[in-house]
Amino acid sequence: MLRELRARKPLIHCITNHVVSNFQANGLLALGVSPVMGDERQEVAELTGHADALSLNIGTVTERSFESMLIAGRAAMETGIPIVLDPVGAGATSYRLKSVKRLLAELDITLLRCNAGELAAIAGAGWQARGVDAGEGQGDLEALAKQVADEYQILVAVTGTSDLVTDGERTGHITGGDPLMASVTGMGCLLSAVLAAFLTDKESTPIDALAYGLQMYANAGSRASKIALNPGTFQMAFLDELSKRQEAVLYGN
Repeated sequence: MLRELRARKPLIHCITNHVVSNFQANGLLALGVSPVMGDERQEVAELTGHADALSLNIGTVTERSFESMLIAGRAAMETGIPIVLDPVGAGATSYRLKSVKRLLAELDITLLRCNAGELAAIAGAGWQARGVDAGEGQGDLEALAKQVADEYQILVAVTGTSDLVTDGERTGHITGGDPLMASVTGMGCLLSAVLAAFLTDKESTPIDALAYGLQMYANAGSRASKIALNPGTFQMAFLDELSKRQEAVLYGN
């Protein structure tokens, strides 16, 4: 799957937040796919028209960027490419939650990639979250993920100390990664774009492609943590691990 992805080098259009755009673009390049970053209303439909997948991220959403997400999402629906939604901090403010629910209602979202707190906010479940952090709660995450998957007819990936992905019926569980991943801003945002790339695979079922992408990402985090002990060096080591995986596939090492 990874070899085929890099051979195709899909183009991923990212409308993301300004905190992570550089890291997200570099991460996609390290993986071996092509990013294009743009949120100007006058060009987003054209950019999406050239893309193989669309990744939407509300981390620093504004009225202008939200309208661009709707325009790009409609263009993606016309061409039939996957749309991934990252509802960063969905439970932090009513504006964010309203924005997420409108995107889910008006666009054919393929995948919702979220943490536990964001999932609970979208599902209307009680949860103690602060800002964009996952927070804490007692809910059954798999049940909540299936509930949201069924309600919106989408795939849901919930990431944290362990990950799960579900289509409402099948569920995959992924383990691995490292606690340092939570100390680097943008790790989840990059993951959403990476999963958008894996959803362009026509030979695998979407849930299998997502489970593969989640496990690959977790494995890269585990290996990076053996090289770097602090967040700054971990970020660089993680990008290097994504790149090394590319070399291992291309050269058979």
